[in-house]
Amino acid sequence: MTALQRENDKLRSEIFNLFKYIQSLRTEIVQINSRTDERTHFQTMSEHLDEIVTSTEQATDSILEKLEEIDNFVEEIRGSGADGPVPGLCDQINDKTMAAIESCTFQDITGQRVGRIVKSMQFVEERVSAMVDLWGRDNIEALREEFGDPDTRSGDEALLNGPQLAGESISQDEIDQLFA
Repeated sequence: MTALQRENDKLRSEIFNLFKYIQSLRTEIVQINSRTDERTHFQTMSEHLDEIVTSTEQATDSILEKLEEIDNFVEEIRGSGADGPVPGLCDQINDKTMAAIESCTFQDITGQRVGRIVKSMQFVEERVSAMVDLWGRDNIEALREEFGDPDTRSGDEALLNGPQLAGESISQDEIDQLFA
């Protein structure tokens, strides 16, 4: 075998390996983009993370509101002029409510961290969408049909959908109508 033939074989091998890598990448993109609706897995994950931030904010606001109410009750008790252990107990309650208020600052930090994750996911989603556009959405759709839906769950896992995004879940009234 001549040097030219060896180099041609090596080049063919490299081209074949590159082709296999591109096919593998296409398969992975199909799996990422295999939603039946218009949203991608990235969009759905981002929406769920946004919902986590919103729910955490609402829960934190509710907790802080209740702690402020407790603080107001303590001040009323303190203002009643009660003697004995009452002022000391009021101080202890104030200390505990202040500690609980300080603990609620986790929500802001959590929101910031989740926000960074969402931005990273959006960046990756943009890159994947750009690759899909380069290869052609029709080609990706054809591959998706060939490979099937990678997110198929079975057994108990298929029944577990967790909390739904706002507007996607059925209402309690609709559930009640099912049993009526």
